[in-house]
Amino acid sequence: RFFTDMEMNRSANVCLLEIDLAERLFPMDNPLGRTVRVGQEYYRVIGIISKRASANSGNNSMNNSGGSGASYRMLIPLTAARNRFGQTLVSRTTGSRTRERIELHEAIIEVHDQDRVLETAGVIQDLLERHHQRVDYEIIVPLQLLRQAERTRWIFNIVLGTIAAISLLVGGIGIMNIMLASVTERTREIGVRRAMGAKKRDIVIQFLVETTMLSAVGGVLGVSFGIIIPFMITQFADMITIVRLWSPLLAFTISALVGIVFGIYPALRAAQMDPVEALRHE
Repeated sequence: RFFTDMEMNRSANVCLLEIDLAERLFPMDNPLGRTVRVGQEYYRVIGIISKRASANSGNNSMNNSGGSGASYRMLIPLTAARNRFGQTLVSRTTGSRTRERIELHEAIIEVHDQDRVLETAGVIQDLLERHHQRVDYEIIVPLQLLRQAERTRWIFNIVLGTIAAISLLVGGIGIMNIMLASVTERTREIGVRRAMGAKKRDIVIQFLVETTMLSAVGGVLGVSFGIIIPFMITQFADMITIVRLWSPLLAFTISALVGIVFGIYPALRAAQMDPVEALRHE
């Protein structure tokens, strides 16, 4: 059980033990009803805190370290802590000593309705500002930190997406210029094919296939580096990297689509050539 109102009012010498601490202090016996000595005081064990409930067990209590880890905790009533240990925190350094009056080191407030978390944090902020002349406190709202992290990640994704889009645009323009130069150099070949019965559709398909193959080769090289580099980082830098199956497939597909989109104009230009003029070209 937890502390009763009577035990809180009387500053009773009772305590709650974290389950790991209880097993360490009483490995063979039931800790309930036994006593634990802290300094010159003895505290009777009235309850055991499970690991899942440990985060919510300190609403009206004070944590008193009972071991070397965070799971070795002993909780006593706040009133008993004030009477036994006082409310003044003394810090000693070389040649100086500071004293600070402490009421609470930490208060954990749980809000069951997620939509009211930020509203509750605002109310607490107003109360603290009203009763504290100077800012000697800090409010940490995990939900707010999570949303800030999500916003930062969203901005980071936009920046990376913009850089990738510019890179694709530059690469696509480069492919289009190469194919336009190829069309100019192969004008006589296009005229011969048209004279032998090739249709405009055949010329378009020919240059689109060439453009797609050109961009696909670049896509294969890029995907290969994208898979090899994370693997090398994992092997030599001891950093875990994850490459999901859909990411290289998506990258290769986008690379092929860039070739198709930027190859349409050179292909249409080649198909629109007059066969007679193309045969006269030197």
